[in-house]
Amino acid sequence: MIEVFRTNDQIELNFAENVLRQAGLEPIVLDSETAGAYAGALPFIKRRIMVIDEEAHLAKTALKAAFDELPGD
Repeated sequence: MIEVFRTNDQIELNFAENVLRQAGLEPIVLDSETAGAYAGALPFIKRRIMVIDEEAHLAKTALKAAFDELPGD
């Protein structure tokens, strides 16, 4: 699994998940419970979207097209 997106912004997270699903990918969100436990008050704990290794390039391409550039890059 490879991380393709990281954020504490729930709107960005949902948007990124939808972009990946529309591209035919199966994203997995990690750290939702940990980040949510503090309601995003701890900026160093971010929710991460992961995809399988073989789909990483497609996922990053889809996200870059949707966001124009990935947040945090």
